[in-house]
Amino acid sequence: MLERKGIPFNRVDLVSALHKPVLRALGFPHATVPAMKLDGRRIQGSRAIARALDIERPDPPLLPADPALRARVEEAECFGDEQLQGVPRRLAWWALKRDPSGVRSFLEGSKLPMPTSVAAATSGPIIAVAVRLNGATDEAVHADLAGLPGMLDRVDSFIEEGVIGGTEPNAADYQIATSVRLLMCFDDLRPLIETRPAGKHALALVPDFPGRMPPVFTPEQLALLGAEAA
Repeated sequence: MLERKGIPFNRVDLVSALHKPVLRALGFPHATVPAMKLDGRRIQGSRAIARALDIERPDPPLLPADPALRARVEEAECFGDEQLQGVPRRLAWWALKRDPSGVRSFLEGSKLPMPTSVAAATSGPIIAVAVRLNGATDEAVHADLAGLPGMLDRVDSFIEEGVIGGTEPNAADYQIATSVRLLMCFDDLRPLIETRPAGKHALALVPDFPGRMPPVFTPEQLALLGAEAA
């Protein structure tokens, strides 16, 4: 969104799970990311950041002026924030706990305060904590995989209805496309997604995304995704 607005910025990556005390030490009121300092203000959460950016630089807008369309965009943005994004997050931590070989690929291009090799070599305890904090249990992953086709259907519907996927990306585009793009880092899941409108939308908006997760799900888990994944 910052690039879309043409606002220069400095990016700092924080170690997952350990970011909470760091944010507190930096004066942010909450322990969540993304977190941004803008003109001395501390703003957290992608939805709050989108609105702050529209105030800072109104054009191009991230939220449409038309009230009816804005309501639909905010509905899609809320879905992406509160329902969709937790799925790839839980799946990723669950998968990395079982096969940490993908860790280094997800660290490509990162701006952590340590060498990538050190971060990868010491990732075991971080993954364990993140699994617990994100509730990435076998039961949660089962539910996420079973519900994923329906979530992708909803993304496809938002695209078909013109809520997202237009020539001018809005806040919901960025909220949803990034989560779908993370799902496409899974070798098991990409065939299910890439030919759908949701997958094409994610690739168009986020063509470059670090990370690759080798096959990790069992046949029983993949069966939850339906015939498309077979």
